[in-house]
Amino acid sequence: MLKYLMFWFLGWSLAAFLAMGIDKRRAKQGMWRIPEATLFLLAFLGGAFGATLGMHLFRHKTRHWYFRWGLPLIFLAQLTLAAYLHFGPHLF
Repeated sequence: MLKYLMFWFLGWSLAAFLAMGIDKRRAKQGMWRIPEATLFLLAFLGGAFGATLGMHLFRHKTRHWYFRWGLPLIFLAQLTLAAYLHFGPHLF
């Protein structure tokens, strides 16, 4: 179960990381942007780690409090969910 969950999180994290990089590049070029709701959806679906990493690496969306606080909180919730699914309710 944990192996599949890790692949799930890795896949969505890669997608979210790439989306942050693409959106930053488009912002610099004045092109069409990826909606913030889409960036949050990618993070919520399992890509919070990649979105947070991309936010800091690309210095993108760091001025928005809801990204600065929201993405790490979603990541923490995903870590908690993964620990619960792996270890069961005995851990908590």
